[in-house]
Amino acid sequence: MVSDTATEKINPLPPLAPTPQASAFSRGALLAYLLLIVYASLYPFTGWQSMGLPLQTYLLAGLPRYWTGFDVTTNILGYIPLGILTVFSLHPKIRRSAAVILALLLGIVLSGAMEATQTLLPNRVASNLDFVTNSLGALIGALIGSASSHLVLERSRLRYYRQRWFSAQASRGLIIFALWPLAQIYPQSYLFGNGQMLPILSDWLSLLLETPVDLGSLLRNGAQLSVEQYWLAETIITALSLSGALLALLSMLRDKAPRTLLLLALLIAALAVKTLATALFFTPDNAFTWITPGAQGGVLLGMGLLTGFAFLPPSAQRRSAVALLIAALIAINLAPTNPYFIATLETWVQGKFLNFNGAAQFLSLLWPLAALWFLLHASHRVKAK
Repeated sequence: MVSDTATEKINPLPPLAPTPQASAFSRGALLAYLLLIVYASLYPFTGWQSMGLPLQTYLLAGLPRYWTGFDVTTNILGYIPLGILTVFSLHPKIRRSAAVILALLLGIVLSGAMEATQTLLPNRVASNLDFVTNSLGALIGALIGSASSHLVLERSRLRYYRQRWFSAQASRGLIIFALWPLAQIYPQSYLFGNGQMLPILSDWLSLLLETPVDLGSLLRNGAQLSVEQYWLAETIITALSLSGALLALLSMLRDKAPRTLLLLALLIAALAVKTLATALFFTPDNAFTWITPGAQGGVLLGMGLLTGFAFLPPSAQRRSAVALLIAALIAINLAPTNPYFIATLETWVQGKFLNFNGAAQFLSLLWPLAALWFLLHASHRVKAK
């Protein structure tokens, strides 16, 4: 007679299926996307005034006289990710119909609040058509998320690579550093010069104090740069930003990951997005105007810095990335705006891309702060093996 123990050795029980876990990646992405929608909907945040009408007046007004298929399409597409990410964030505790309903309600409340707030902005028009199409986009996204949540969150090949290549603490970091290429969309004075906040703060203070304020000029004591110094400034800013971003990603990678391939993929994606955005915002002839002597030198110097830091342990890489990104943030805010860049902006007509440009500026401004938050937060510290 064979014992139970012997039987188990001959016919081992199949391993239990892992219990589905909540996706920190999805929840972080949802929070970032909510902030993105708010910023894009209220951009450029100037000229606030009350018209003396209830904020919900737009709901009962007739359909807008002038609208295009482009407007309808972009309103729907803009809220589809919101619906998908909401359903993914609720998984696995809330699924199927309940998750779809909650995602739809979030889309309705958010869109309604944004349209109501736009009645206080003279350069924005609150529209019941926008409200309906945004809500429809959230519903479509929720249905897509409900149909795909099991495959994406539990059986996805991407999930396999996520666990094999990246540290367990990297979920929120993956969101932030996947957004680095997209942060290059908004036109910047210097390549990878994200986080230039002083001009915006200066504009806000000027409106508040009713007198021109230039914080950057005050910090520089009014000093101006020569052409060679502008090139040097771009070299430094590009090198610090590039090496800081790639080093932060490197610190999250496990030994099994194809490190060189992933780092090059992120860099190529950032440069490709920069090229495409420049061609779209200005003209195709200007697609490569960002390739200046300073930018070229900065890329080479940044790759050299990255090579030197690559041999450090992950904890030291993380601290080094923090130092590089902080130095880049200081440099981009101290350096004066390139006059050639100002002349280029004069040809930029935002038009119907106002919402998109607001979202792009949001990413450009806040990406360095989000990266530093991830790298400095105790629960995000990388323990890759």
